[in-house]
Amino acid sequence: MTTPSPTADTGAELLPIATPARTRAALRTLIRPDRGLALTGLGILVAATAVGLLVQPVLGRIVDIVADGRPAGDLTLPVVLLVAVAVVQGLTTTLGLTRIARLGETVLARLRERFVERALNLPADRLERAGAGDLTARVTGDVARVAEAVRSALPEMARSVLAILLTLGALALLDVRFLLAALLAVPVQLLTARWYVRRALTLYADQRVANGAQQQQLLETIGGAVTVRGHRLEEQHTERSAGRSRKAVDLTMRSVNLVLGFYGRLHIAEYIGLAAVLIAGFWLVRDGAVSIGTATAAALYFHSLFGPVNAALVLLDDAQSAAAGLARLVGVTDLAEQPEQPEPTAGKAAPVSVPRQRTASSEAAVTVHEVSHAYGPGRPVLHEVSLTLKAGEHVALVGTSGAGKSTLARIVAGVQQPTTGTVTAPASTGETSVVLVTQEVHVFTGTLAEDLRLARPDATDADLRTALSTVYALDWAEALPDGLATVVGEGGHRLDPARAQQLALARLVLADPALAVLDEATAEAGSAGARVLERSAEAALAGRTALVVAHRLTQAVAADRVVVLEAGRVVESGPHDELRDADGPYAALWRAWSGSRTRAPPP
Repeated sequence: MTTPSPTADTGAELLPIATPARTRAALRTLIRPDRGLALTGLGILVAATAVGLLVQPVLGRIVDIVADGRPAGDLTLPVVLLVAVAVVQGLTTTLGLTRIARLGETVLARLRERFVERALNLPADRLERAGAGDLTARVTGDVARVAEAVRSALPEMARSVLAILLTLGALALLDVRFLLAALLAVPVQLLTARWYVRRALTLYADQRVANGAQQQQLLETIGGAVTVRGHRLEEQHTERSAGRSRKAVDLTMRSVNLVLGFYGRLHIAEYIGLAAVLIAGFWLVRDGAVSIGTATAAALYFHSLFGPVNAALVLLDDAQSAAAGLARLVGVTDLAEQPEQPEPTAGKAAPVSVPRQRTASSEAAVTVHEVSHAYGPGRPVLHEVSLTLKAGEHVALVGTSGAGKSTLARIVAGVQQPTTGTVTAPASTGETSVVLVTQEVHVFTGTLAEDLRLARPDATDADLRTALSTVYALDWAEALPDGLATVVGEGGHRLDPARAQQLALARLVLADPALAVLDEATAEAGSAGARVLERSAEAALAGRTALVVAHRLTQAVAADRVVVLEAGRVVESGPHDELRDADGPYAALWRAWSGSRTRAPPP
């Protein structure tokens, strides 16, 4: 289970955070496949720690030899034992920590893979409500925090806890009164840990939320830099960024002060415990109950606890921070596993939203039945839209900005679930039945061939060339420095927007879906590039059912049918010529668009 989604000061509904119980359950699930490795590593660390505990009795033996005035030759065996203990402990500790580190890295890799897989399957509207900053903070800062804890805190914590338990047992073997004296430090340490944990978890969770809000503000400011400058909003956005940065810094300073107080209380516990052991040793030696060497060993045992006790308690800092990050990651994976239930439309009983169905009907390839959608309470985008696409039909979706075209396209493509209503999509003999191509095309880092094979991994080079040729991209592809082997994407050969879009259309051809959805797929190119892309899109859509969100009405002219959306409702549907002559909403759009195309430029 997860806690309700928090709301940042950006107004975004942040992604949920898992409860502590759910986080622990998720961690157990991640570790379960490697239980053997965990047990082996733990067993080796136990052996290494037990061997290391022989150092103090051997040093105590040396003290007794010196105190009794024995010959120097009697020191040979203890010194040899110290060397042997050091070698054996070093080797076993290295082996044990290596296995624990391997366990941690394996679990971390599994967590990352699961998070990325689930994050990619999150509903688009849910991500839009949360904002890019929240997800970015989780996939960067939270993953990094958990990784740091796994690589450093986990092995050190395991070794420290074992050292504490075995050292206390060794004190009891020397004399139980030494153990009782050492335990006087425990109440102070427990109170310190409780004081810290009660404050740290909330503080670190707030800190991660503040960092997410800060990143969201920076993304919005940088992404909309042109608009910000155009409206002279630089000062306002700078102040907002500074305000959220100040909040993040304030929370960071509070965490620093918390850690300083934590250290101070730990030092008090150390002084109490060491004083108690030394006093106990003095009385026991005076009464002849133990030798000076045994009292020395007891004091050394307690002194050796300083490192592991402090490390274990100090690592609570890393553990709390990592726990907060892990809870945020698990919250995302749980959200993907349990899709959100749509909220009923106010004033009306909401029909049940059923999963997308598949059909092989040749009459109706796609049927949208009374689909409504809202991105939040009071923010309806679509209102009971019904639409049917026949097999092989090309339908152009047009309307003014904000009419709901892209939302309907994503719902038909299955990328987004409707709030209410149903969508019947086409069946496919292959793995892909629907492909969505938008104006925001990403060129993945790798060779051009690898980028294309994302759509069909088993495609041959001949298949790739055929797909490129279909969308009129083969000439420039073969003209690249290394042809299909040319590295593109970040750090590689740069593709302009038109070529990147042709690459996406070639992937569509390779995927060979029954239904293709194009959401303004030619909008990013200039006028000349748009003509090329429209030709490429027409070739890519040949022989398949298509829904095209038309950025340019030339696409509507070429479509079999035009559907006009207005304020989230279908207001017109029919062939281009019929709607153009009907003097309705489409005719008004056509006159405005065609007039802008023929208007002479100003002198």
